[in-house]
Amino acid sequence: MIQLKTMLNCIDNSGAALVECALVVGQKKHATIGDRFVAIVQKQRGASDAGMSTTSAANKVKRGDIRHAIVVRTKKRVQRPDGSVVRFDDNACVLVNKSGDPIGTRVNGVVGAELRRRKWSKILSMAPTFA
Repeated sequence: MIQLKTMLNCIDNSGAALVECALVVGQKKHATIGDRFVAIVQKQRGASDAGMSTTSAANKVKRGDIRHAIVVRTKKRVQRPDGSVVRFDDNACVLVNKSGDPIGTRVNGVVGAELRRRKWSKILSMAPTFA
């Protein structure tokens, strides 16, 4: 269950490491696997604390950017139609643009199989495995 102010790991190579949920898109209170939300980038991947102003060309987003994201893993248990229950170790997301295309080109780590039912096949095809 992802709600306002929830911090999530960003598992794609868009340049964000940690994002904060600002708004769940739609008339929903909580987001679960496959839901879209508005995210604020809190921490950049590979950003040094020394205050270096140069950023890598691979970083497509920077700290403070507001982007849309899709939830791919949650700590809250999700029950599947066959009766099995799946639960992950962390909350994670993938950044997407307004049209729904992923910003990054690679996904690091496992994503939930619920993305298939929610029509996020582009994210599933980039992921190494899904559970």
